[in-house]
This record gives sequence, C-alpha cells and structure tokens, in this order.
Amino acid sequence: MKKYIVLILAVAFLVLPAFSQAKKKTPKKPTVTTKPTQPTPTPTPEAVAPETTPTPVKKNGRPDAETTTQQQTPVKKNQNSRPDTDSAKTTKIKYPYVYEFTQPNFVVSHIVIEHDDNGKGTITFQKKDFGEPMTDPVQLSPYTLDKIKGLFTALNFLDSVENYQSERDYAHLGNYQLTLRKDSKERSAKYNWTENKDAKALAEEYRKIGEQYIWYFDAIIARQNQPLEAPTIVERLASLLRRGEISDPPQMLPFLREMANDERIPLIARNHASRLIKDIEKNAKKAEK
Repeated sequence: MKKYIVLILAVAFLVLPAFSQAKKKTPKKPTVTTKPTQPTPTPTPEAVAPETTPTPVKKNGRPDAETTTQQQTPVKKNQNSRPDTDSAKTTKIKYPYVYEFTQPNFVVSHIVIEHDDNGKGTITFQKKDFGEPMTDPVQLSPYTLDKIKGLFTALNFLDSVENYQSERDYAHLGNYQLTLRKDSKERSAKYNWTENKDAKALAEEYRKIGEQYIWYFDAIIARQNQPLEAPTIVERLASLLRRGEISDPPQMLPFLREMANDERIPLIARNHASRLIKDIEKNAKKAEK
C-alpha cells in the first residue's frame, strides 16, 4: 500500500510541472491571433468621405479646370454688368425735364414738374392747407411741348454756361430751377429774375403749366366734395385765361365740357364753364387764322 502511495505522489510531481507549463503557453495564443486583426478596425467612413465629395463633379463630367472657370463666372458677369449699370443709370432718368419753384410764403410754396420727351410726367406741389405734398399726373399738349423744347434748344441749355440770374434779385417772388438731363449730360440753372428772354419764357411756360394742373386738382375736389366752391374755382380759371396764364387753353376743353354737364355743382358754375368753352374755341379759331 505504501508503495502505491509513493508512486502516485511521484507521478503527481512529474505531471504538475508539465500541466503548469501548458497553462502558461495557452494565453500566448490570443496575442498571436490579435496581431493580424489590429489593422482591420481602420475607420472606413473617413476613407469614403473624400471619395463622395468629388462625385457631383464626376456626374457632371466636368474636369477640375472647368470647375475653376465656373468659380470665375460671377466675376465675368460683374464685368459684363457694367454696361448694364450704365444703361440702368440712363433708364433711371425717367423724366429728363425738371422744373422747380420755391417760395415758402406763397399759398403754393413748392412746385415740381417732371416730364419726358413725350410730355408725360407728374406735378408735385405743396399747399399750406395740406400737410403733405400732392402728386398728380401730367400730360403736356404737343403745342406746349414744342414750345418748351424750342426754348431749351434756343438756350443751348446743356452746353451753355451762362448764368441767367440778373443783378436784380427778386427772391420774394420765388426761385426757379430748370434741369435738363440728356445724352449723359446734365445741367441745372437757378434764377428768380433774368434778362435772357428765352430763359424767362421757359420759366413762365412751366409756371403756366403749374397753374393749369393745380386748377385741375382744385376743380376735381370741388366737383367731388365741395360743390359750392365750384363757382369760385371757375371764376379763378376765367381770371387766369384773361391774363394768359394757362399754358394751352384748348387742352382744357374736354374737362370744361364735363364740368358744364356735371349736375353735382351749382348751375351758375356750369353756365360759366359753358361761356369759357365758347371763349376758348373762339380764340383758337382766331389763332389758326
């Protein structure tokens, strides 16, 4: 029995070192297997990202040289747009003819008349009774427009450097400023009294236009809102016509005919408008002869 025990112990001493060495060798196997797997976890999305960014260019089939020209196209557009800006400046001059009158103490303290070569434009005026300036459309008759263009031509307005203001100063009667913008040229002249007959006639012609269209404005308000004021307004027109302070009286005939038939205003105003129509027609026939 003792012999068997001794043999078992001897075998145990021989087997234990071998078993311990086997345990020590087994952990080394995963370290060897993990070494080839370490390169695999490379971040694939980072490798794909640069490939996806140029794909739109590849889809369009345009090389890099063309993409650079695309980036330069806005510069070319700006260079080509310079003539457009010049043309825009010319198109901005909607009304090349401008007349301005200023006298703060007058009932109508400020008048601006603007129009184009066809006589179409606007009149803006400030009255003491109104808090804000009023603007109405303007359409000059061919007769009036021919006079204005003829006077500007007679003055050689754009190329002249003449100072139309005389030594006498009548600023209390109001200041005039005339502006003409044509063919990339612009000139303004300001005066209140002048010895130049053409410059004086030009300012007077615009003043008559202002009288005519401001009267239109007052007559329309009277017809719509203040019919009892119509007789006074018609009488004012008669006074302007007698003094020759209306630019083109025959141009007013259609409006006066409407007024003569407008039953909203008193009969005395309608009858007076009818008499003015006859007077204007008679004077027009005399002028034709």
